[in-house]
Amino acid sequence: MSVLETTVPQPANGGARSLWSSVREALRGSHQDYTTGSLNRSILLLAIPMVLEMVLESLFAVVDVFWVGRLGANAVATVGLTESLLALVFAIGLGLSLSTTAMVARRIGEKDPEDAAIAGVQAIVLGLVISLGMGIPAGIFAPQLLHLMGASPAIVAVGSGYARIALGGCGAIIMLFLNNAIFRGAGDAAIAMRLLWVSNIINLILDPLLIFGPRIGPIAFPHLGVTGAALATFTGRSIGVLYQFYRLLKGSERIRVLVRHLRLNIGVMLRLLRVSLNGMLQFAIANASWIFLVRIISVFGSNSVAGYTVAIRVVVFFVLPSWGLSNAAATLVGQNLGARQPDRAAQAVWRTGFYNMLFLGAIGIFFIVFATPVVKLFVIDPAVIPIAAVALRTFACGNIGYAYGMVMLQAFNGAGDTFTPTIVNFFGFWVLELPLAWALAVPLQLHAEGAFLAIVIAECSMAAAGIILFRQGRWKKRQI
Repeated sequence: MSVLETTVPQPANGGARSLWSSVREALRGSHQDYTTGSLNRSILLLAIPMVLEMVLESLFAVVDVFWVGRLGANAVATVGLTESLLALVFAIGLGLSLSTTAMVARRIGEKDPEDAAIAGVQAIVLGLVISLGMGIPAGIFAPQLLHLMGASPAIVAVGSGYARIALGGCGAIIMLFLNNAIFRGAGDAAIAMRLLWVSNIINLILDPLLIFGPRIGPIAFPHLGVTGAALATFTGRSIGVLYQFYRLLKGSERIRVLVRHLRLNIGVMLRLLRVSLNGMLQFAIANASWIFLVRIISVFGSNSVAGYTVAIRVVVFFVLPSWGLSNAAATLVGQNLGARQPDRAAQAVWRTGFYNMLFLGAIGIFFIVFATPVVKLFVIDPAVIPIAAVALRTFACGNIGYAYGMVMLQAFNGAGDTFTPTIVNFFGFWVLELPLAWALAVPLQLHAEGAFLAIVIAECSMAAAGIILFRQGRWKKRQI
């Protein structure tokens, strides 16, 4: 069955009109019940705004590294080391988001928007508490954290301001992820997409202004260097969060937060927290491993860290849209399990995985052929370019594995089974990837390239494990 298929068979030109009608509906916001009708159309209506949402999310990273790349290897390395520390923030934000999406989607599938709104409010309370608990100490001790990551004195001097803002303002990241998870679980993916337009436009405008400090007419902007990149991103994300709260209170036909929902519900919060802890651990295991991976790469100098940073930012730009497809699968799993249609949920996952494979496979071929011209768009240092190109080509070899792996693991999360992906991540990253990265890079003397190769081997192994476990079907019986 084609992704272009709609509920009623159409002639060629009618099918094209129906496709574009569905695209417009997806961008505008669909009113379809995702537990009935054409499954391909449901995937299309959810995937388009979710893919665009992830493209916009990845723009934060790409725009930053584009401008920061003009400041030299130390500035790029600052971004890479700080992003590795932020990986733990992303772990918590994504973990809480997974459980929120699963719970909201399940309630929407059960046709219970009242309890969906209550679940969303409890998630927001948890997110606010966690944001304050992490952001304050991380902002205070940012320079020391950079030093622990292996940053040279020169990098610490250049990057302390960047790290203070990026780490201290981590609450904006957590709340942005969390509120969008509420919209995604409800099936309001277009709202999540539109608010990221607001955030990214602000970031796109402020980045060069605050990094380089140009004078535009009578206005002279401050020349903040790499610190300006962090301030621009924090400002864009924070305004996006405010817009999210506005849309939640304004409401939609799927979900709306009313005054009566603004209270603690201990039972719902404990269920949410139980699932969230596994989700947080799942991503903490994955993202903490990236901290140690960067630590291994830093042994080979700032050029290796900078090359890795550029390559991973480019990869993330294209992998995040695939994550959007995976989010569509998670929403369909949650809503269809709520509607007691587990077979439809499973079918949605297999189809989404196939479409994701086609997309990332094509991107992988492109990167293998054009790696050097691509990285030259983001960095001008001749010592960094060849390292980044090798990293990009190596990562691209695992694209098909990434495609199926992320969809399968997100399907478990959408069902509320955050334990299975946690176990897969533990063995994939800590038992396989990190020891293999060290062995290939140091004893076998492949240097940074050995660490790059270990990433591909681990990710493909995890994809295979995810497929095997998904086929067993225990996720269909999960209650949340």
